[in-house]
This record gives sequence, C-alpha cells and structure tokens, in this order.
Amino acid sequence: MANKTAPKFLNLALIKLPPGGVASIGHRISGVLMFLSIPAGAWLLDLSLRGERGFRSALDYLHSPVALLLSVLLVWALGHHLLAGIRHLLLDIGIGLEKRSARLSARLVNAGGVILALLWALWLAGLT
Repeated sequence: MANKTAPKFLNLALIKLPPGGVASIGHRISGVLMFLSIPAGAWLLDLSLRGERGFRSALDYLHSPVALLLSVLLVWALGHHLLAGIRHLLLDIGIGLEKRSARLSARLVNAGGVILALLWALWLAGLT
C-alpha cells in the first residue's frame, strides 16, 4: 500500500517567485488587461466620432480620476507586455538563456513596466 499524504496547503502570499516567474505572470496579466480594455476603447472612439458633443463627452470620461488611474495601469500593461514579449523572443532564439542574464532581463522587464507607468503618471500630473 502506497504511503498517501494529505495535500499541503500552500500560502501563495508566502511563495517567493524568481524574477522570471514574476515577469511571466505579469506578461499574462498585462495581456488580459489590454484585451479587456478593448471594448472601452472602442466605445470611447465611437463616442468621440459622433460629433462635437460626443467628443467632449469622451474627453470628460478620459479626464475623470478613475480613467486617469486606469490609463496608468494600461501603460504599465502595455510596457510590461512589450518588454516581456521582446525578452521571450530573445530567449526563443537563444539569447540570454544563462541564469544570470535571464534573471537580469526579467528584472529589467519588471522594472521597465513600472518605470513607464510612473513616467506616464508624472506626465499626467503635469497636465492637471
């Protein structure tokens, strides 16, 4: 008879992922966020093309605090997804496969998305 043990409870908040794992999960999350933003972007485009009143309404929506916060999140998503995609392409052709360079590129991807989002937030703060 095999020795069966009960499954262990894993506390996901305590698991420390390597930088590559964080970059990979971020790549997936950023892709989902960008996909989910497509209907809102299409709706705003449609609204803005309905005439001057619709354009002003679209601008009002885009200047709301919630939309500004969502735009920072979407800039992070776009930046992270782009950088992680480039990293994956380079890994696919054999560039950066060594453990040290793979960790460095993952850290750069993780920091790059955050830096782009922070720069966007600072730029938005300068406009308001």
